[in-house]
Amino acid sequence: MTSTPGRAAVVTGGARGIGLAISRRMAADGFRVAIIDKDEVGAKEAAASLPGALGFGYGCDVTDADAVNRTAGLVGRDVGPCDVLVANVGWTPNKPFAELTSAERQAIVAVNYHGSLNCCASFLPDLKKSGHGRIVLISSDAARVGTPKETVYAGAKAALLGFGKSLALEVARDGITVNVVSPGSTETELIKEMLTEEQIERRVRANPMRRMARPTEIAGAVAYFASDDAAYITGQVLSVNGGMSRVG
Repeated sequence: MTSTPGRAAVVTGGARGIGLAISRRMAADGFRVAIIDKDEVGAKEAAASLPGALGFGYGCDVTDADAVNRTAGLVGRDVGPCDVLVANVGWTPNKPFAELTSAERQAIVAVNYHGSLNCCASFLPDLKKSGHGRIVLISSDAARVGTPKETVYAGAKAALLGFGKSLALEVARDGITVNVVSPGSTETELIKEMLTEEQIERRVRANPMRRMARPTEIAGAVAYFASDDAAYITGQVLSVNGGMSRVG
């Protein structure tokens, strides 16, 4: 895969898990990387772990549109205009729908859907100016096949599929591609916090490869969409799930 060294990539939720793996891969591919995370200390520590002077960390709650706008200004000042936006933030409690409070339902939608909208809106002007911008949205295979106890999360991540395909059509003439990576169950701190050991074992047994994805494998899919090799690919959804599929 080819990319132009020195371009700037913005990764939300980049302090740990899939986001950190994506940040490391972007840096390895020569991008200057702005890591945005609600955990400001974690974002700065993650940025400091990247090679050379390629990492920059920012604390920001992506559900706050004004905060995202302010952070976009800081990124432009410190890192330069955004060439690649990876909207990776995700969160959900492991609860049946009937047990979720109204506040929890709203928070899940805000984090998993509105956060990506806010970031796309704030960084789109830079992406248009670049003439070769890339947006990669991180959804979930829960959005495609359904998962119990992740109902609202699955709905919010499914909204990203329609949003990404539609935005791809709007910005194609600006040279911007918009694609979605849809991970299956992945070995992260978040999944260990969400699920019991028994639930994780059930997911592993159900997978044709008998394991969960590694964060680096999700990062590889993102790196492809961010590369020049994917310049003519837009509006697509790529599942990274070890062969898990359901009819429907």
